[in-house]
Amino acid sequence: MTPPDNGSAPAKHPKITRRRTLAAAAVLIGGSVALAACNSGGGAHADSKASASPSVTAQAPTQTPSQSPSPLTQASQDAAAAKHTSAAKITITPKTGATGAKVTGAVKVSVSGGALTSVTMKAKATGHAVAGKLSADKKSWTPSGPLSHSTQYTIAAAATDASGQPAAATSTFATVAATPSTFTGYFTPEDGSTVGVGMPVSVNFDHAISKADRAAVQRGISVTSSSGQPVVGHWFSSKRLDLRPQTYWTAGSHVTLDLNLKGVKGAPGVYGVQHKTVGFDVGRSQISTVDTKTHMMTVVRDGQVIRTIPISAGGAGHTTYDGKMVIEEKDQTTRMNGATVGFTDADGKGEYDIPDVPHAMRLSDSGTFIHGNYWGDPSVFGTANTSHGCIGIEDLKGGGDPTTDAAWFYDNSLIGDVVTVVNSPDKVIQPSNGLNGWNMTWSQWVAGSAL
Repeated sequence: MTPPDNGSAPAKHPKITRRRTLAAAAVLIGGSVALAACNSGGGAHADSKASASPSVTAQAPTQTPSQSPSPLTQASQDAAAAKHTSAAKITITPKTGATGAKVTGAVKVSVSGGALTSVTMKAKATGHAVAGKLSADKKSWTPSGPLSHSTQYTIAAAATDASGQPAAATSTFATVAATPSTFTGYFTPEDGSTVGVGMPVSVNFDHAISKADRAAVQRGISVTSSSGQPVVGHWFSSKRLDLRPQTYWTAGSHVTLDLNLKGVKGAPGVYGVQHKTVGFDVGRSQISTVDTKTHMMTVVRDGQVIRTIPISAGGAGHTTYDGKMVIEEKDQTTRMNGATVGFTDADGKGEYDIPDVPHAMRLSDSGTFIHGNYWGDPSVFGTANTSHGCIGIEDLKGGGDPTTDAAWFYDNSLIGDVVTVVNSPDKVIQPSNGLNGWNMTWSQWVAGSAL
């Protein structure tokens, strides 16, 4: 998310044999950065006053002898150790143990003598992944939006030097407590963006809004469309309010969000500070339907079928969620590591680790993606469900061939487009798991309004 002064909002695999809960999401650096890991549906789901102290700097450790060897042996061991020492040095700010970190502008991962290969950042208590952005030269990484107040975070970073030697570093720190007297709402989609017809307005607050004050806060948030569609809000929690019309936005319409919260009470002694107006455009209508029985996806744009794509959905024990899912994130390439969603071997390492999953688009917070797959047997697409819960489309390693089905679908999709999964034996995805409130009836949605 982007802090309000910038005008925007807060907010992937070989065959796997077990499923557990989402713990966090790893970020692969390649083209763009995402925090991601494929996760199946069903019961096995996971569903900056900064310290001025120095930053954490780490590099790959070298082995030291357990006893003093002869000079010749010592020289040999020193040479071997030097050979396996990475020139890449990672610095994480804030350092481990820091408290009072600002929620914006305080976190940075950088490397000298090499390039970052992955960065994972998550809230320690909940495992919630924090999205981030990598610099073009792969020398630094920062969070995409503001952090939460009074929250402990962990960061794990990896890099390699020019010879391929790895280095790693970690840090655990805590953010500053929220100012007791104010609250702020962070929103999505981005101001000035163009989105699909399924994109709701989602506002996340940095302070819990009391039940008694939700009506006043909701009145201070106005969403209007050039289409004239009435919009109603639904409280998913004390910190999240989503707003949408009864049916998908009208294609080609313009939506305006007015946050008039300055002076509005959000809880005893807590008042809003914002008065901001932003807007976004709704593009063409594109609804894609994935049939897990026929193993095909039909892409419909503005009412016309424009492509039918063979897919492979979640296999037995790892079925894909049923229901309507909104694309909430797009990554040209991302890393998917089983350890980030609880799929580990006896040694604690991930059962799979794919560093370059191409054309990945997130459909749920718990880790459901629709993405390119270059490691699977091409014969499974259109014939069998073999994934770990994601929707796989045939692709090539590196994702550089624009003629593949996966590349085409990625290039022709917007954040906010709808992917509907049908005929899955799994349950319908929870409306709060991502931007998926379309799985509620209108009466259920309206019942969540404070007005």
